[in-house]
Amino acid sequence: MKITKLFNDFFHSERAGGMVLMGCTVFSLLLTNSFLHESYVHIWEYTIGGQPVEYWVNDGLMTIFFLLVGLELEREVYIGELSNVKLALLPVIAALGGMLVPAGLHYLLNGGTVTQGGAGIPMATDIAFALAALSLLGNRVPASLKVFLTALAVIDDLGAILVIAFFYTDALAWTNLLVALSVFGALLILNRLKVRNLIPYLAGGVVMWYFMLHSGIHATISGVLLAFAIPFGNGDEKSTSYILQQRLHRPVAFMILPLFALANTCVVIPNDWFQGLLTSNSMGILLGLVVGKPIGIFLFSFLAAQLKLSALPGDLNWKHIFGVGILGGIGFTMSIFVTLLAFNDPAFIDTSKIAIMIASVMAGLGGYLWLNVCFSRAVVGNTEPLK
Repeated sequence: MKITKLFNDFFHSERAGGMVLMGCTVFSLLLTNSFLHESYVHIWEYTIGGQPVEYWVNDGLMTIFFLLVGLELEREVYIGELSNVKLALLPVIAALGGMLVPAGLHYLLNGGTVTQGGAGIPMATDIAFALAALSLLGNRVPASLKVFLTALAVIDDLGAILVIAFFYTDALAWTNLLVALSVFGALLILNRLKVRNLIPYLAGGVVMWYFMLHSGIHATISGVLLAFAIPFGNGDEKSTSYILQQRLHRPVAFMILPLFALANTCVVIPNDWFQGLLTSNSMGILLGLVVGKPIGIFLFSFLAAQLKLSALPGDLNWKHIFGVGILGGIGFTMSIFVTLLAFNDPAFIDTSKIAIMIASVMAGLGGYLWLNVCFSRAVVGNTEPLK
């Protein structure tokens, strides 16, 4: 399978970014649970413009992350894995299963309770961590599996964005929403007029973000909308979309996501933290990510192939798909993001974060070990049929 230079850049930046993300998470947890706890937490509570630093990271900088996700999704739709209906359906249907089954498991345990809003927490896959885990397997990983996981994770994130827009919006300020959408419409007109300069799009994006922020819908949605307003052209290295996407890879991977991890893993781990894992909410998150993700991704993919809706790439087998399904349980960034929208109670937020981190570690290790065995057998000449 031919892989574009931009995809390779994306894969390698996400891989390295995942390593940095992991280090930041450990660093933040250690500081939060040390004698430096008050000083460290105060950094994120320091107010700028009437809001704490954590707020600007989650509602401001993360919009840039969603802009990058939107640009990658746009590329996949126009010229990538999602440009061919037959090829696109496999990761799309897999992602659907990877969202519905985990959410269903959580809801089974929490439906009708104060924590039922947490059903969206185990739905998403963390692109950076998942690709970082896959990259540890080296050159044994087929290109088609990298593309499948990337497309799956991007679609997963789009699903999470839609869930945020429709299910985690309390009340709408219609005037602000209409202004934001009007700005989006104006940017689309600029696109149709073949305006290629990035400045008016970025300026319009800031205005759209401001009014979206005050509309009741989470401001990060403006990042995705902006991505689809930016001209794609033919997608070559001179296109506006390509230039912006290439410039955003490293700042997002090495600055924005690490800052998000540092700001949102200030979790004091109590002595009875294990008891918190036995609550219905924590169990729903753990089961959703560790069990629901691989089952949903594998089962929906298998059914899609059996019903002839899509086909498995020739160099992959169902063990590979199940392994990617396990890696899909690394929910970290998006799961924590949804947690902050789902709950207001600090106790629920902290126990959810602990469950997310434990589940993500389990999924990362489990997926790595599973795929390592699969590829090791292939290397030594295993004669077992692929399908």
